Formats: sequence, structure tokens, C-alpha cells
Amino acid sequence: MTVNWSRVFPALTTQFKDDDSLDLAAIERHVETLLAAGIGGLTMCGSVGESYALEPDEKRALVASCVKTVRGRVPVVAGVAETTTEFACRFMKQCEGLGVDGFMVLPSLIYKTQPNETMLHFRTVARATKLPIMIYNNPIAYGGDVTPAMFYQLMDEENLIALKESSTDIRRVTEIRLLCGDRYTLFAGMDDIGVESVLGGARGFVAGIVNVFPRETVCLFDLALAGRYDEAMAIQRWLAPLTKFDNDPRFVHYMKFMLGAVGMGAERMRLPRLPIAGEERARAKELVETALATRPKLPDAAPPKAAE
Repeated sequence: MTVNWSRVFPALTTQFKDDDSLDLAAIERHVETLLAAGIGGLTMCGSVGESYALEPDEKRALVASCVKTVRGRVPVVAGVAETTTEFACRFMKQCEGLGVDGFMVLPSLIYKTQPNETMLHFRTVARATKLPIMIYNNPIAYGGDVTPAMFYQLMDEENLIALKESSTDIRRVTEIRLLCGDRYTLFAGMDDIGVESVLGGARGFVAGIVNVFPRETVCLFDLALAGRYDEAMAIQRWLAPLTKFDNDPRFVHYMKFMLGAVGMGAERMRLPRLPIAGEERARAKELVETALATRPKLPDAAPPKAAE
């Protein structure tokens, strides 16, 4: 499938059973719920998906399950978050065999690469596949920063197609557009600035909160793409008390808590992560209950047509 890099691509959560094994049946049910909400694509094995807590064979099983469940209805993009460039290239080859449509690639994990090392990493993975790639930039979470100037230097790698910008600095979207023009499709990467990112030139949204409120998140972004900013902002403001958790170091904890609170999945995480507790849990519960009680009536928001 040709990837139309646009609209909401959920950063899929990974569901576990009580014995810590993968719950592929629960994941498949969740994917169907997201598809019914009208998502534009699907990403898995990312930060929200707890990729770092998965064994290599579990990552492959998760990717294969998602490809089978989606059945070509939207593009399936595998997250590539590995400790070395060689491991990243190897995983990409495995995912190609499983039928993915593209990749979302992070800098190498654990070691904070120097700029020249970061550039070599992305050039090497780009040349290891013919499938399209989204670069995921999240300097706060992973240490290394892919700057607008570095994106400019990578423009000659033809299959580096899209950028997920998660630096939290909304000015970055505009800076990248000024330097690189329309060379890359830009994706919002933080849950609380989807509309602002569209105003800066973003066309897609790799979102976490869509796991919990899929219809609302899809509607919010499609409205923004249609230029209906007031309506989009009304939904974004309603979600704001919850999307602030995306900036917390325990964003996975809060995402899993919210999934359980709305009946969309299990809260279970693998150690050393433990469920939020005490006053923090009570506050999160109150915020979710308020969101459910004030859930907005969604306006019609026809998805934009795919680019020819």
C-alpha cells in the first residue's frame, strides 16, 4: 500500500495479560476500534507501545498481528527503536517480510548520539529499505536532537518522507518548513499541540490520546486540516487536562491508566513500571470522569482527500 502521510496515526499501546505475556486478542480488538473511528494509519512499537519492554520475537508478533488485523484498510507503520543501527536495519528487513507499509525510525536508544552519528544512523537505515520512512525526533525523551538544519542535510535521502516532531517547541514546525519547504510531510508528535502544529504546516498527527478517545482525536485533527480551527480547538481544550500527561515522564503510566478507566484496555505494564497511585491516581481518575461527563457532540468532519 502507498502511504498517504496524513491525518491521525495512533501510537498504538501494547496490551499485556496478567502473566505479562502479549495479549494479541486485546490488541486486535483495540485496532478495530481505532479503524472504526476513521484513523489515517497505524504505528506500533513506539514509546507509548513500550517497545523497549518487548522481546524481539514479541515485536515481530505484534507487527504481524497488526498487519493481519488491518488487512490493507490503512497503512501500517512499524516503529524502529533499537540500540544500534545494525539492529534497526535487521528489524526493518524482518518487518518488510511481515507486510508493513513503512517505518517510523528513532535515533539509537540508550546512547545519546552525536550529530554526525545521528545523521549516519538515518542515512544507513534509509538505504536499508525501499519503504518510506518517518523520522521521529524527541530530544526530551531520547537525548539526541534532530535539528531543522540536520533535516535539511537529509533531504537527498529519497525515502525519508515524513517527520514526527516532538521537541515540544512549536516553532520547529515552521523552521523546518522554511528550510525544507514541502520536502517532508510534518507530523505533530505531542498530544496537546495538534491544532497549533497544523497552523505551522503539519499534515499528520502521531497521537497517544487517540487510544483513549479515538473519535474525538480524529475529528479534532480532520477539523484542523479543513481549516475549521475554532471547532478543532474546542475539542482540544476539552482534552487538554488529559493531554498534559503526554509531557510527563510517566506518560505510559497515565495512558495505560486512562485506557483502563474508559474500558479501552488493560492498565498492566511490565516492571519496573508500576501503576500510578495515591493522590496522583485520584486526580487522574477525576479528570477522566470529568472528560466522560462533558464529552462533546462532534461536528461532521469529512476526512481530506488523499493526495493524487
